[in-house]
Amino acid sequence: MLILFIVLSVALAAAVIVGARLMLLLHRFTPRSIPVLPNDIEQLPTVSVCIPARNETHAMTQCLERVVASTYPKLEIIVLDDSSVDNTSILIKSFAHAGVRFVEGSPLPEDWLGKTHSEQGLFKEASGDYILYLDVDTHLSPRSIDHIVAAALVEDASMVSVLPTRDDAWRASVLFATLRHFWAVITHRKKHPAVTSNTWLVRKDMLADTYGGFEQLRMAVAPESIIAAYTAKNHRYRFFISTPEMGVSYEKKWKSQCETSIRLLFPFFGGRVIFALAGLLALGLFLIPFAVVTYSVVFSLWTDVSTLAFAVCCTLLIIYMMYTRRIWKSGWLVGGILFPFILIQEAVLLIRSMYAYITRTVTWKGRPIIQSARAAAEGK
Repeated sequence: MLILFIVLSVALAAAVIVGARLMLLLHRFTPRSIPVLPNDIEQLPTVSVCIPARNETHAMTQCLERVVASTYPKLEIIVLDDSSVDNTSILIKSFAHAGVRFVEGSPLPEDWLGKTHSEQGLFKEASGDYILYLDVDTHLSPRSIDHIVAAALVEDASMVSVLPTRDDAWRASVLFATLRHFWAVITHRKKHPAVTSNTWLVRKDMLADTYGGFEQLRMAVAPESIIAAYTAKNHRYRFFISTPEMGVSYEKKWKSQCETSIRLLFPFFGGRVIFALAGLLALGLFLIPFAVVTYSVVFSLWTDVSTLAFAVCCTLLIIYMMYTRRIWKSGWLVGGILFPFILIQEAVLLIRSMYAYITRTVTWKGRPIIQSARAAAEGK
């Protein structure tokens, strides 16, 4: 009983620390006001919106409809179809009248990962001063690109990444969303800044001079993380959580979220088993209070330890609700209550990610990622 009391006390202390950090970072990453673009169009940089696509018929049309509606005046839109076996290429070509340029992806070389190779193909095609990489699941409002570019200009940033909000509430894909973006926020630090792959803007000349586009990042599962760390070191990186005014949101199926987490979680921990086990230990530490409370209620054995466990549970639920209330348009309360189930899901995904990399069976869009997680995290 004493050991359990100590464990719960440690869990409470850790929860308070995480909560305080989350509150600080949510405030820090939420823009109080959105900068506006200069009135003189001649002063504006050109922007290439680059979208890699592979078997995306479920989301391609909606994504392009929103990008085409953008009010940014100096814009080109390029979509690369990476060997899709569905009607993705047909959907992309149907937007040619709206100025969308279709690029057919080349065969994947052995020493490249699929998405990174697509991003390199888009890099070669892009002519803009900035490149805005978008996932197909990302939705933009008409003025989103205006706001992102204005933020880059005002902040003198070489790279800007935006965490999108969720507008598609009351779906399993939202209520049981993985914690990938949650981890990105609370683990933010200068050497490993928060970043998302959904929406990120980068200066093309910096990307070319530093990495040869993606030549030096060809085996990175998350090249945007490496680029963000480099620009943050030079104080030229900014991360924002989208607001209604910024208008960046996304929809992603639950299965796709799980597949993405399996691909990214173990590399997120540096591809090291000891760090991944530490992550599992932290998840277990936060699950113990819920187990204690459940046991106490089911068997009517309420004690002082049960009360402490209940306090830890309430603290953890409030912490996650702070996050869901900021990121979700609605349903955040129910999502917060589901937090213990999300923790269990995240532990399972981390175990699966670790196992997949150790056994070299991890895949992305049907293609194998055969190198170690450590190499994938470092882009080697």
